[in-house]
Amino acid sequence: MDGGLLAALADLLLPRECAGCGVPDAVLCRRCAALLTVPHLAQPRRFPAGFPPTVAAGAYAGPVRPAVNAFKERGRAELARPLGAALALAVAGVLSGLSTRPGPVRLVPVPSGAAALRARGRDHVRELTARAVAELRAAGVPAAEARLLRRSGRAADSAGLSAAQRRANLAGTFALRDGARELPDEAVLVVVDDVVTSGATLTEAAAVLAPAAGPPVLAAVVAATPRRPPAQAPRSVPPRRRGGSADRLSGPGNAD
Repeated sequence: MDGGLLAALADLLLPRECAGCGVPDAVLCRRCAALLTVPHLAQPRRFPAGFPPTVAAGAYAGPVRPAVNAFKERGRAELARPLGAALALAVAGVLSGLSTRPGPVRLVPVPSGAAALRARGRDHVRELTARAVAELRAAGVPAAEARLLRRSGRAADSAGLSAAQRRANLAGTFALRDGARELPDEAVLVVVDDVVTSGATLTEAAAVLAPAAGPPVLAAVVAATPRRPPAQAPRSVPPRRRGGSADRLSGPGNAD
C-alpha cells in the first residue's frame, strides 16, 4: 500500500485538528485559512537574476508554516483542498498583472526529486496543482496542468545554503520534457510550488521554460518566506544618572 493511500485512510479514521493552530474538528480553521487569502508579490531577500514575477497567497510564517509542512511532510493529504485553493488565488493574482487578457493558462508544477518522492510516497506539488486547476476552471479561467519539467540531475539538501549557493546547487537539475513543444499558441506558463524562500528553484525552472514560452514565465506559490528587514545596529543605552533613574531612549536628541 503506497503512502498516498495510507494518508487518505488516516484522514478518514483518525480525529483531526487544525494543521495551523491545533483547534479540534477542523482541517484548517477559518482563522488560519484567512492567512492564505492575502496574495502579494514574493520578495526574496536577494532577488536572483531572472527571478520570475511571483505571487504568494500568504506568508510562510505563523500557523501557515506548520500547515504547509503537515501537508508536505506528515501526509495530511486532506489539506490539498485549502492549500490548492490558496495556490489558485495566487495564480489569479499573478495573472491579473498581465496587460492583456491571458490565453490558455498552463500550471507547471516544480518536479520533486526521486528521493523526496520515495520518502513521501506522493507528489505533493502535483496534488496542489490539480486542486488549483479545478478551482481556476470553476472560476472560468482556462487552466490546465502541464508537466513540462523533469529532473535531470541531483541537487544536494539546500538547508543552510545561502541564496547564491542554492542557485548553484540547482543549476542543471531541471530540463524540458518533450511535450513542451506542443503548447497551445499564446499559452501563459505559471510555475507553481508550495513555498518560495530564496527564489532559486523558481528562477531555475523559469530559465529552463523560457525558450518554450511566448509571454514571460510567471510563478505562483502557496506561501512565501517573509522578507526580513535589514539588521539594525543596537542602540547604546545611556548611562544612569546619579539619582538612579535612567535617561529616556526617546526624546530630544534620542528620537526613534
